[in-house]
Amino acid sequence: MENEIAILSHIIKRRRSIFPVSYTRQEIPVTVIRQILESANYAPTHKLTEPWRFMVFRNEGKTKLGIELARLYKESTPAPQFLQKKYDSITEKIAQSSCVIALNAQLHPDKVPEWEELAALACAVQNMALTAEALNVGAYWSSPGMIANLKEYLNLGGREKCFGLFYMGYHNEEPREAKRTPMAEKIKWIES
Repeated sequence: MENEIAILSHIIKRRRSIFPVSYTRQEIPVTVIRQILESANYAPTHKLTEPWRFMVFRNEGKTKLGIELARLYKESTPAPQFLQKKYDSITEKIAQSSCVIALNAQLHPDKVPEWEELAALACAVQNMALTAEALNVGAYWSSPGMIANLKEYLNLGGREKCFGLFYMGYHNEEPREAKRTPMAEKIKWIES
């Protein structure tokens, strides 16, 4: 038991967002992607709705997603606020990634509130992030404004919603210390 908690604690404390600029060109095998996604399926879920729904974009599918995101950015940004650098970075980040996973949730408003489905999805994504870390795969959850307009492109059903994109790639980044304030500052003990 002590060994398990030590390993789990180490992975939790070591996990960091690793961004596409740090990814190598090494492709993540489908078996590894499946392993990361499988861990998501064991997240807590109220009333067992299992709301998480994922779309894995690789190869040409990934390129097309980048083009669509860039198009949506250009279309939804007023000319004075439009930045060519940001527009270019959208397709660049996608190209640098081995795969990009759309983080969708199938909502069940008749059973649970949306925030509970989002909480379940977030737990599923945390499982993915920890599994990716254990497998030395860099990852990060991005939620650009364009995701609000991806419903049609992703062919989502009436009760489905996209909550972000999960970028993944192998990397050579050195581990870095977590920047966290002490936990003691965030806890109130009420015992009487």
